[in-house]
Order: sequence, then C-alpha cells, then structure tokens
Amino acid sequence: MGAQQREYKKRIRSAQGMQKIFKAQEMIAAARISKAQARVEATTPYADAITQAIGAVATHTRDAVHPFLAQDRSRTGRVAILLITSDRGMAGSYSSSAIRQAERLNNTLRAEGKSVERYIVGRKGDSYFRFRNRRVEQSWTPYKETELVELGHEIAATLNARLLDESENGLDELFVVGTRFISRFQQEARVARLVPLAVVDADEDADTTFPLYDFIPDAATVLDDLVPRYVTSRIVSILLQSMASEHASRQRAMKTATDNADSQITKFTRLANAARQAEITQEITEIVGGADALAGSGRKDR
Repeated sequence: MGAQQREYKKRIRSAQGMQKIFKAQEMIAAARISKAQARVEATTPYADAITQAIGAVATHTRDAVHPFLAQDRSRTGRVAILLITSDRGMAGSYSSSAIRQAERLNNTLRAEGKSVERYIVGRKGDSYFRFRNRRVEQSWTPYKETELVELGHEIAATLNARLLDESENGLDELFVVGTRFISRFQQEARVARLVPLAVVDADEDADTTFPLYDFIPDAATVLDDLVPRYVTSRIVSILLQSMASEHASRQRAMKTATDNADSQITKFTRLANAARQAEITQEITEIVGGADALAGSGRKDR
C-alpha cells in the first residue's frame, strides 16, 4: 500500500505544478486582452477614413481606375492566401480553426482552376504545411506582439508588389484568413478577400450625405496612393484582431486546463486517502488477528 500512496502523491504534486503554470498563463492572457483590444480600436478610425475616401473616389469619379478595383482579374490565375496563426501553443483551437478555413478556401480555389500561393504568419501554420511537404511562398515567424503594425506593413509591401506585378508571376487575388475578435468569449475564424476590392455604389434614392473631397493632383493619382494603403490597413487590422483573439482563446484554454488539473488533484487525493485507509484497516486487522491467535494458543503476556 505504501508504494501506491507514493504514486498517488507523485501525481498530485505533478498536477499541482501544472495547475500553477496554467493559472499563470490564464492571468497573463487576461491582462493582455484589453491592451490588444485597445490597439484594434485605435486603428479602426484610420481604416474607416481610407475606406470612405476610396469609396468617394470610386463612386464620384468615373475616369479613375486602379488594378485592385478590376473585378475580373484573371491575368495569371495565381491567388495568394495569407494565413494568420499563433507563434505559441496553449491557445486552444485558435490556430487549427484558421488552418481549417484556409484549407477549405484552398480546395475551393483549386476547384475553380486557380493556382494558390501560401503566405503564413506564425509558427503553427508554418509547421503545419512544412510537415506535410506543402510549399509555402513566405512565412513570417517568429514575430513580436509589440511589432505587429510594422509586420503588417512588411507583409503588405510584399503582397502589394506581387499584386501590381504585370508579369506572369503576378497575383490576381488576395485572401486573408484570420480570426475576428467579437468578445472575450467569442472569436470567429473567417476569410476576407482584399483584392480585388468590392466597391458598392450607393443607392441614389437614399438620403446620404457624402463628404466633400478635393483630389490633388487628380483622382487617379490619389487612388493609386490610397488603394495600397487600404490593403495595408486591412492587413494590420486583421493581425491585431487575430492577436486579441489568440489571447482570448488562450485564456479560455488555460481556464479549462486549470479546472481539469484541479479535478485530477481531487481524484488522486481521494485515491490516496482510500489507499491510506485501506492500509490502516489492514494493519488493524493484522493486530487483531495476532491478538486472537495469541489468545487461542493460551499464552498470557507477563
């Protein structure tokens, strides 16, 4: 029985150590969610202003065109998928959900006869495809949370150059697979098509007041400058939202792991107590049995 108790106590100590790690990770993730959410909200006005400006140029200037606005971009048949995953583990289904979305999108595009190029952010996505010997055009890993804006500009510069490339190696479309942060308890892996841009004309009968813009030197030049900036702002925004979603997913995963560790501690504590009680009962039984044996033999203690 002693060996059994030692084994249970060993497992209890192991579960207690893991519980401390899980609890610390949960607290760290909870503290970082608010900061990540604040960064997302800080970039929203800039992205909204660029979107509004592009809409004004595209809607009110008929002679202004840009390659990213052309809905029938089928020069090369090449399509880029930018997948955003985690650099670290213990984040629950955060990375796997985004990877599944990317795989479904990849199958859909290939069924349409398009050639897919993969661009990966994060170790989890990069290792997933490389382990399966599937080509990755470029990956950005590892990355720092404090440098997400700079990372977004670097990624956008690479992809904008490929999208504007007029040669046979250029890209026609750009899809981004990331995780939308809805709340601390709800995140959603989704696909966003950034290029070509979808410009929706406003309803002429709607009572809408449009801002007034003066395009200098001309609308086409302004559009050439705004559209790549729009793509950059969207990539940065999706990166920031994905980071906030990662923290929220890690907090939930660590809370579940902490509760599971507590359940294991309770389970093995009960087993250890039962083993100890069985040992005590056995010792008492042996003492009583020995006393009965002495009494039956007629010997008396002196």
